[in-house]
Amino acid sequence: MAKDGTNRGGARVGAGAKKKPLTDKIAEGNPGGRKLTVMEFKDTADLKGLEMPEPNKMLEAIQKDGKALVAGEIYRNTWRWLNERGCAALVEPQLLERYAMSVARWIQCEEAVTEYGFLAKHPTTGNAIQSPYVAMGQNYMNQTNRLWMEIFQIVKENCTGEYNGASPQDDVMERLLMARRGK
Repeated sequence: MAKDGTNRGGARVGAGAKKKPLTDKIAEGNPGGRKLTVMEFKDTADLKGLEMPEPNKMLEAIQKDGKALVAGEIYRNTWRWLNERGCAALVEPQLLERYAMSVARWIQCEEAVTEYGFLAKHPTTGNAIQSPYVAMGQNYMNQTNRLWMEIFQIVKENCTGEYNGASPQDDVMERLLMARRGK
């Protein structure tokens, strides 16, 4: 309780002990005694997947510039990647939608920076200022990375081996570079 008598504070996001990866729990003999979900990455071709939940229509809405938002495609690619690893059922569709929307907005901001440049005109003084798309792009990039780490943490906690292949996060940079070329 604060000096003024109000209750403030509390648990912070990300505070506390971090979850141990599944491999560490197995190596220590499962000290908590809970049932562990074990998934292997060895033969992903034989896995039976779930039906992909349809992405929200907002992820493919037509934007003000007339282009369709690419978040639906990012959602599908990421879900497919998770499904191939047997983790699609462990990740909430809302988390995937937030990730896909964040990636799409980041790409949109980067396209705007490419089109309009790094500088803008101040509305009252007319002086040159940093383009607002630069700061928005940085915010969306940070949000995208946080959401991806949340998704990848779920994958990491539920596998017995180390995964080091291509990920949808790699595809995001490729998409951004292709967008700059006008494709």
